[in-house]
Amino acid sequence: MITHSPLARACAAIRDHRAFEIVIVVVIGANAVVLGIETYPHLGGWEPILHGLELSFRAVFVLEIAIRILAHGRRPQDFFRNGWNVFDFVVIAAVFIPGLHGDSALLRILRIARVLRLVRFSPGLRTIVTALLRSLPGIGGFLALALVTVYLYGMAGWLIFADAFPEQYGTVGRAAITLFVLLSQENLPDLIAQGMAYSPWTLLYYVSYVLITANLLVNILIAVIVNSMEEARRLEITEGLSHGYDADGDGVPDEIDRIAISQRIDDLHALLAELERDLRIDRDRERDR
Repeated sequence: MITHSPLARACAAIRDHRAFEIVIVVVIGANAVVLGIETYPHLGGWEPILHGLELSFRAVFVLEIAIRILAHGRRPQDFFRNGWNVFDFVVIAAVFIPGLHGDSALLRILRIARVLRLVRFSPGLRTIVTALLRSLPGIGGFLALALVTVYLYGMAGWLIFADAFPEQYGTVGRAAITLFVLLSQENLPDLIAQGMAYSPWTLLYYVSYVLITANLLVNILIAVIVNSMEEARRLEITEGLSHGYDADGDGVPDEIDRIAISQRIDDLHALLAELERDLRIDRDRERDR
């Protein structure tokens, strides 16, 4: 069993306190407001004040990272096992890299990245970002299928409309761009009217394209993202259980206790429903007699 020093226990208590998270969220929000104010020209006397606020924000963020690292006691490397912790550390530490001073573009990007740290304090946003990252392989397959579909329909559009509408379908590249814009369906009525003036059979071309891309492919994309959302939610629950609190001291995290109690209540509901059904059957039999 690892024994933590009083400093580590104090830092852990600060880290786990709700007020600590609220303060950091407020500071991140204030930092975002200052970044927005700095985009306005002719700040005049406000520039020294904004510069002082920037130094204050930097000090608060450094103190926050230090507290969260010290909370791990003799195993500070455990802090870097969490991807969000690594992101926070890189964003804060990168400001102190030699050469990143003044008003450089890279420094601005790093300062803007601080606003993204709000994601780690919101379980909902954290789940969404995790789901998007987990859905990248599936989205890659979806993009490949979408590119093949657009290319095939682009070739077909070039064969059909190349002579009549060269600006839109004169080459495969132009046809693909036209179909890519058509994904928004904003110019669909104009293209259908243009195609109908050329040949009524072009309606089949546009209708089949819209059905495949706007319905089938979009539904596939939604299915991939929803599946990733479910996986991210289960992962979030698993991590929460592994680091859950145990207020009653029974060695089982409180969240697991709540799940077990909920399961028992569901079992009782099922048992009561079964008893009620049996009693109803018995009453029906007595009535028949």
